[in-house]
Amino acid sequence: MNFPKLLEELQQRPSYRGQIVHCRVLDPRPPRYEDLGVELVPRVQQVLDNLGIERLYTHQAEAVRRVLRGENVVVVASTAGGKTLCYTIPVAQRIYERGTSRAFLVFPTKALAQDQLRKLGAFGEGTAFTAACYDGDTPAPRRRAIKREAQVVLTNPDMLHIGILPYHQTWADFFRNLKYVILDEVHIYRGVFGSHTANVIRRLRRIAAHYGARPQFICCSATIGNPGELVENLTGLPTHVVDNDGSPRGRKFFALWNPPTSGRARSGRRSPNIESAELLCELVKRGIRCIDFTVARMVAELILRYARKELGKDSDLAQKIMAYRGGYLPEERREIERKLFEGELLGVTSTTALELGIDVGHLEATILTGYPGSIASTWQQAGRAGRSAEDSLAILVALANGADQFLMRSPDYIFETSTERAIIDPQNQFILAAHLLCAAYELPLTEADVELFGARMEELLQILAEARYVTKREKWYWIADFYPAAQVSIRSASGEGFDIVNVAAGEELLGTIDARSAYFLVHEGAIYLHRGESYRVEQLDLESKIARVRPTKARYYTFALVRSEVRVEEQSAREDLACGTKHFGDVRVTDRVVGYQKRRQGTEQNLGTQELDLPPQEFETQGLWFGVPAELGGFLAEHGCDLAGSLHGLEHCLIALLPLFALCDPLDAGGASTVEHPDTGGPGVFLYDNYPGGVGICQAAYDRADELLAAVAKTIRECPCTAGCPSCVQASRCGDMNWPLDKKGAFLTACVLIEGRDAAAKAALSWSVDLESAPGQRER
Repeated sequence: MNFPKLLEELQQRPSYRGQIVHCRVLDPRPPRYEDLGVELVPRVQQVLDNLGIERLYTHQAEAVRRVLRGENVVVVASTAGGKTLCYTIPVAQRIYERGTSRAFLVFPTKALAQDQLRKLGAFGEGTAFTAACYDGDTPAPRRRAIKREAQVVLTNPDMLHIGILPYHQTWADFFRNLKYVILDEVHIYRGVFGSHTANVIRRLRRIAAHYGARPQFICCSATIGNPGELVENLTGLPTHVVDNDGSPRGRKFFALWNPPTSGRARSGRRSPNIESAELLCELVKRGIRCIDFTVARMVAELILRYARKELGKDSDLAQKIMAYRGGYLPEERREIERKLFEGELLGVTSTTALELGIDVGHLEATILTGYPGSIASTWQQAGRAGRSAEDSLAILVALANGADQFLMRSPDYIFETSTERAIIDPQNQFILAAHLLCAAYELPLTEADVELFGARMEELLQILAEARYVTKREKWYWIADFYPAAQVSIRSASGEGFDIVNVAAGEELLGTIDARSAYFLVHEGAIYLHRGESYRVEQLDLESKIARVRPTKARYYTFALVRSEVRVEEQSAREDLACGTKHFGDVRVTDRVVGYQKRRQGTEQNLGTQELDLPPQEFETQGLWFGVPAELGGFLAEHGCDLAGSLHGLEHCLIALLPLFALCDPLDAGGASTVEHPDTGGPGVFLYDNYPGGVGICQAAYDRADELLAAVAKTIRECPCTAGCPSCVQASRCGDMNWPLDKKGAFLTACVLIEGRDAAAKAALSWSVDLESAPGQRER
């Protein structure tokens, strides 16, 4: 495909208004090879010959050598860099040498496990050795056979947690002969999911040791800033990093696409969802196979709906695009994966569910609707196209939030910034306590287990004993009358999930959602989008954990409005800034969904708000807060600014830009601001990890607070709006309806914190927008 010509054609469309703000061509990279230097068994060598693999890339050769020498490794290579061979060769080699050997291949998603099972066929699966997927979709009769017969089991952390480790007695022979544990796509294991998975892996090592096994770990990762540290935190074992990537890369065209501003005050932008849908249609009309990645499930469904309408809902082309996301039923996911792999589909709108290394056939282009929250994920998604040495295209369509607009004005950040560090906290007290319950259920805990679970083990077990979950009789024994793993969701910190059922079809199950997200996405009155169709939520049954929905012709969608309150529990760090302070510590957050807003599909027009009365959600977590000097209010007043609106705007922009400085997703953090906080005695702005116990997000932000504040000041200053917009100081989910807000004051407050009052006063003199005369500054 001639992508330069395609980009020219896009710029010639009548609707083009300068959306391409930057385009960069990434040069191709030739392959680098290396001799393995190790003799493989004839069967494995024959497999490589049959696949046409005469030589291995440099990283493949080093990884295989180290694994066969008995080392734990993490292989870091680009998308489609051939990481799979780094573990399939050693696994096949060991099984062919000794047929009793066993291996767990652990993938973060079911789809990836199914995909890798197909690839194992080339290595003799089904003839020379047996392999099988064991996950929540595996029928019960098949499960018994897998335990008896399979030499390689492909699974996910969820199934290890809930369906394998608690029943380890039925897997005794497998654990006794366990030689390898493969963790693929380890860069995904960050935040809450990574912290849970780290404890699942410790439980796995404990069970394996019980049966006399000490398995090696082979891990694979996309490029991140700390692969060795991440894997050692995940496994608790020393690990060698293999990062001399020798795989080839084709030429890639990468365009940054910013929807045009609208209105006299330039306070809004054309909907990025509509812009993205139109780009998707342009690609599909040209027969270009592509994926449109989105940051939320609802957005994937919206873009599908817009694109099908553009193409003609019943046309052949419209039927060649589908949505793919979490929450679909297993049979729906398998159908979409099959159609994509076999070429029946030209386009898919997807959440990060297809970001991983699933083989979906040859793709030529990717659209990223919104910055995905990290440089690592940006390159992972962009890398899904052009997975051979051919040319490919990636287009990042900016949302109207601060982070995306910062990137549109600072493109070098994407292309020249090192990838972020992945943060996990296996010692999070809430997460660790949950897994100690699960571990005690599996085997009594002893003092020796401190080596696996850390110094907090004894303290937390004492607390659990007071709650009568465990008791100590030389060892710690499980004594409660429930199955603990079923109560612990490792994908979230919010416990048991909700079912979404269609009352018009006899309460047919449409999908599932985690408990915390249910308050935001399936509250009463919410529009739930599923496979391009709209359903209105009639009831959110908190007791039965069921959201009841009914099909609707409504032409709008909804999103929740949230109000937060933060109280300081304990301060653990404090530093002076140029004028003000930064703090880090434990906080207690109370979130309340106070209502929801309706937006018209196709135009994003605000159709009004509806109040809700849902119970608050309260949790302890980690927070970062900025203390501002008491005289700030007077300084701002001198420059025509309002203290409350300034702090509120600063809070919104800090949250929006946080993903650029801490490896997190856009909704992983929250915030609050106040002119007089009861715990600090003065004005303050708070950020917090949106998970009980915290997962290191605000810790990373505390360490880089100066950089974060500088980026906030730059974003607000360079935003072309007059009085504030979603690209700088507004937040779409603000429970206070973005009132009060003061754009200039937010900018000056950031300047005061990082440069001091005198520098901020100079900056105020050059401020080019007279906020006092700007329209709508104080409107709700």
